[in-house]
Amino acid sequence: MNHWGVEVGNLPEYHRPFIELIKRIAKEGEKTAKAYYNAPGWVVYMMTNIWGYSAPGENASWGASTASGWLCNHLWEHYLFSGDEAYLREIYPLLAGAAKFYQATLVKDPKTGWLVTSPSVSPENGFRLPNGKTASVVMGPTIDNQIVRELYGAVITTDSVLGLNDSFAGILRTDLKLIPPAVRVSSSGRVMEWLEDYQEIEPQHRHVSHLYGLYPAAFISPVTTPDWAKAAKKTLEVRGDEGTGWSRAWKILFWARLHDGDHALEILRQLLKPAFGLGTTYQGAGAGTYPNLFCAHPPFQIDGNFGGSAGISEMLLQSQDGYIHLLPALPKAWKEGSVKGLRARGNRTVDITWKDGKVKSYKVKGKKGDKVRIVVDGKDEIYSIKG
Repeated sequence: MNHWGVEVGNLPEYHRPFIELIKRIAKEGEKTAKAYYNAPGWVVYMMTNIWGYSAPGENASWGASTASGWLCNHLWEHYLFSGDEAYLREIYPLLAGAAKFYQATLVKDPKTGWLVTSPSVSPENGFRLPNGKTASVVMGPTIDNQIVRELYGAVITTDSVLGLNDSFAGILRTDLKLIPPAVRVSSSGRVMEWLEDYQEIEPQHRHVSHLYGLYPAAFISPVTTPDWAKAAKKTLEVRGDEGTGWSRAWKILFWARLHDGDHALEILRQLLKPAFGLGTTYQGAGAGTYPNLFCAHPPFQIDGNFGGSAGISEMLLQSQDGYIHLLPALPKAWKEGSVKGLRARGNRTVDITWKDGKVKSYKVKGKKGDKVRIVVDGKDEIYSIKG
């Protein structure tokens, strides 16, 4: 979350130190893949340190969720925003190495025949079994299915872009047909969090990990997959707006991707609500912002700050659906304003000025002569970049 805003915020140089860290962790992750699974490739979990710690956490409810595929989202997004094929060639071994681990360790779900992760979790959330007992460890939680699907797609696309003719990419093309869909809608109309439509222990749990496909991935969209977007919206309505700082930041991004700027702004206001003297509970007023502007986790986590700023950028500019969308989630309260230097995928920078909630003028910079599709106030335009 600390790095979600660097690409759209036109600060890609701040992604590189994190990318270098991923390279170092991946080397240690090869040892973890071998020691824990006797598997090829690399795997890491939800925490690390300067020595490249890559083993699972000590509690299964949060420590059993692999992070290597999620980290590859950062590698891939840096390419999507830059279009730098030399960089893509540089990271291909990392993408392929992470995919090799999953490809070797996925197991067949006996009920559906799908290839899924096991054992795994939907981070920190649990569910109630038919016998009344509670559990968190499952086969194929939705977040994993989305991450694996995204990673396989990145490897396959890279192989095509670079003309590598890697036989492993061919294997993934076949296996991708056996990965569960990115979204399955439950009987309640929400995005299913697990393979089974289990009852959540905490319906308002601060984690909404099964919407990874809405953000940071791009499987769920009001434009390309409206039914899935409807299910995501209902999921968020049931979860509620409360949560710790990072949770609220992520929800800002979710609502921005759903093109609901008013709801995103309301959660942004909650994120900025003064937390001084209001306690340190995980829910409620304690999870706002301290007088020094640090996000109250509590006690403190910087990802709420950085995630919140990423959410603001996403309210003003999006480019994940194959075109540049100006002001996709502009709140009614932001009637007029301007922004300069935001960045869209394809290495384009965008300036926008708006008044009365409508785009007044805009400028796109990039490779001279390129023509890009722009959506302005709900209408398509073809823009020729002048330089």
